[in-house]
Amino acid sequence: MHTTHAPRGRYFEDFTVGEELHTPARTVTSTDIVNFACISGDFNEIHTNFEYCRGTPFGEPIAHGPLIYAIAGGLWHASGVNEGTILAMLGVDEWRLVGPVKHGDTIHLVARVASKKETSKPDRGVVVFDRRIVKQDGSAVQTMRTTLMYRRRPAP
Repeated sequence: MHTTHAPRGRYFEDFTVGEELHTPARTVTSTDIVNFACISGDFNEIHTNFEYCRGTPFGEPIAHGPLIYAIAGGLWHASGVNEGTILAMLGVDEWRLVGPVKHGDTIHLVARVASKKETSKPDRGVVVFDRRIVKQDGSAVQTMRTTLMYRRRPAP
């Protein structure tokens, strides 16, 4: 028997322009970096070779930018914001990688609601977020503007 339950996520109407949402945090490990290299096929030495990295400004391997973006996506999901209410990711704009992430760094996502608008379809709306992926020291490592489509709250 399949039971339905009310979505845990936020509906379009639940977002307020200017509010900030914070996800849980997660520590990035060497295993994450190696696994991402295996999945993506990106074995660039900046991510996988400790000897090579000793001669870089980082001194050790750094995480792949797309890996950090993917982890942040998982943290956004873990926050419950999208559960049962997200309809689509419409775009990521102005994605910038502004700082390195190394093994042992702990990251979380901060998303500020930049704008929202109703669509021509009454069951959905679009929310634009200015997002920052932040390390334990408070520094941003990635920034972007993300546009997502959410369900509208059903009429009672």
